[in-house]
Amino acid sequence: MKKLLFCFFLLSQSVYAEIEVYQFKTPELELRYQTLTEELRCLVCQNQNIADSHAELAQDLRRKVYEMLNRGETNPQIIDYMTERYGDFVLYRPPFNMKTLILWLAPILTLLIGGIGFWSLLKRRDNSNERLSDSERARLDKLLHTKKSDSK
Repeated sequence: MKKLLFCFFLLSQSVYAEIEVYQFKTPELELRYQTLTEELRCLVCQNQNIADSHAELAQDLRRKVYEMLNRGETNPQIIDYMTERYGDFVLYRPPFNMKTLILWLAPILTLLIGGIGFWSLLKRRDNSNERLSDSERARLDKLLHTKKSDSK
């Protein structure tokens, strides 16, 4: 029983996570921190911003943003530092340039290709419903009448 309690105690300790608490000189500085951490993407999680991510890299990036804000750097300077170090992928809204062109055009191209595929599928379906010739229609009528007379 003591071993079981000891194992439970050890496992329960992993639940506690480190909570970062940063003290800001002004509320404006805190607002800038929140804005910046919500605009920067976690490179580990990729679908979360660094404000919401629990990854170690996100913690490091949050700490770096805090330090840069306390040094008096502006938001564009901090964003430039992050993109210089990690590339445009670190931004949730990357700039429209040649390096990020595929990020901006991929949704449009996907819809366009899907639309063309759907249109060609409908076109092919219309062509497959060709009209019956007179001899085929007569044969079909004969088969239908034979079935009706057999069922009586």
